[in-house]
Amino acid sequence: MRAAIVKEKGTIPVMGHFDSPVATDGQLVINVTAAALSRVSKFRSMGMHYSSEVNFPIVAGMDGVGTTEDGSRVYFAMPTGPYGSLAEQTMVGEKLIVRLPDGLDDVTAAAIANPAMSSWAALVFRAGFKSGQTVLINGATGASGSLAVQIAKGLGAKKVIVTGRNESKLQALDADEAIAFDMTADNGQKVFEDSLMPVIAEGVDVVLDYLWGDSALAIMSALAKTNSDRATRFVSIGTSSGQESLHLPSSILRSSTIELVGSGGKSVSKADMLSAVKGVFEMAAEGKITIATAEFALEEIEEAWNAPLTPRPVVKVK
Repeated sequence: MRAAIVKEKGTIPVMGHFDSPVATDGQLVINVTAAALSRVSKFRSMGMHYSSEVNFPIVAGMDGVGTTEDGSRVYFAMPTGPYGSLAEQTMVGEKLIVRLPDGLDDVTAAAIANPAMSSWAALVFRAGFKSGQTVLINGATGASGSLAVQIAKGLGAKKVIVTGRNESKLQALDADEAIAFDMTADNGQKVFEDSLMPVIAEGVDVVLDYLWGDSALAIMSALAKTNSDRATRFVSIGTSSGQESLHLPSSILRSSTIELVGSGGKSVSKADMLSAVKGVFEMAAEGKITIATAEFALEEIEEAWNAPLTPRPVVKVK
């Protein structure tokens, strides 16, 4: 079968031929129609992620959309190695699929699943979000962050505050408040903290943080200085700032109602992740959340691999 194959660790996939999978007990063969590219999918495929396969060659791609033997349209995740989603067929555990609702096309489903499931899972399962709460999204201009705005609104957030580095993109989001920052400027962290104070004076119930680093510290510091006694669940989802570590004084946590948690592969169960995908798909089918996409053929895998992640690159297999 045609497939995008990673031949060695650290290399990008190339087009080639790979033996077709044969179904075994508990495994399904999926006829792939579309697969999107994400940062984690690319790193995992190249053997540069903690969940990567160690034996090469492998087929690239960690999730996608296709049809089962009976023709059902499904989303699938974490194919059984050495198979991936960027091929005509793949093999996946029978419990790692979600049926697509009518009204949701394959390209949109493939594109929206990964970035939206992380936002949904963080908001619902890690933050325990309830309708009517206030949500602050740090790093809202990225694919996951912008979807988080739509998801929070769709689930009934009373107020959504967005923060990030690109002011024009922040203003384009359907948020109630937008605050841009520049951590490279003199006193950038303090300026951001001060600008947050009047906006969060009444408290924030949930913070979804995709950046970490100095901006996250500024948010926690500002929250600690408010007079609100509302508990804030601060959910760390990513490190797009490039800062893996920060100096967090214990006084910030001791003098506030901040509850600091993470959301990722080991903090959210596979069952909850698939439940998140199902919720995302239902919301997308109703037109409540959307995502911009750029389509590529499987033969254009190198171009797709090197394309920006916004709009979301989607490889159409069939």
